Amino acid sequence: MSALSLTQLHADIDARVQAIREDRPEWPCAKGCDGCCRRLAGVPQLTPAEWNQLREGLATLSPESLRQVSRNMAGLAAVDGERPRHIVCPLLDRSANACLVYAQRPVACRTYGFYVQRRLGLYCHDIESRVAAGMLVDVVWGNHEAIDRQLASFGEARPLSEWFEGWDVL
Repeated sequence: MSALSLTQLHADIDARVQAIREDRPEWPCAKGCDGCCRRLAGVPQLTPAEWNQLREGLATLSPESLRQVSRNMAGLAAVDGERPRHIVCPLLDRSANACLVYAQRPVACRTYGFYVQRRLGLYCHDIESRVAAGMLVDVVWGNHEAIDRQLASFGEARPLSEWFEGWDVL
C-alpha cells in the first residue's frame, strides 16, 4: 500500500473517532489525555509507512525536542535485561500531556480508546470502568483486528526504538 492508503486509513479512523466524540462529548480520549501514553504495555510497533510519516513529524521538531526524544528513546533500553511494567511513550511532551508529533502519530495511538484488542488486553481501562459504572451506555468498540489486517499490508511492523536507532537525529 502507498502512503496515500495510510492517509486514507487515518482519515477513516479519524472520522469514526469524530463521530464518537460528537455523539459522546464526555468521551475521555482526546489530545491532552495522556493516560495511555504514560502506561504503554510495550514499545510501540510501527510499519515502514507509519515510520516514514512519523519521521516527517520528528523532522519538524526543535533540536532540543529531538534531544529529549533521543534521551527518552534511550530510556526504552532494557534495564538489567528487564523493561518496566509500564512504559512512558518517548514521544510524549510531558508538560503538554500530548504527543510531540500528534498529527503524525501511529495508528495504534489514533485508535486507542476507540478500538479494542481484548485478547491482548489493549483497551482503555478508564472507559471500561465508566461503561461498567453506567456512565457511558451502549458503547460499541471498534474491531482492532480489522485495522491490524489493513496495517499488515504496509509491511512488517518493528519497534519504534529500532526505527529510531537507524535514524540520524541531529
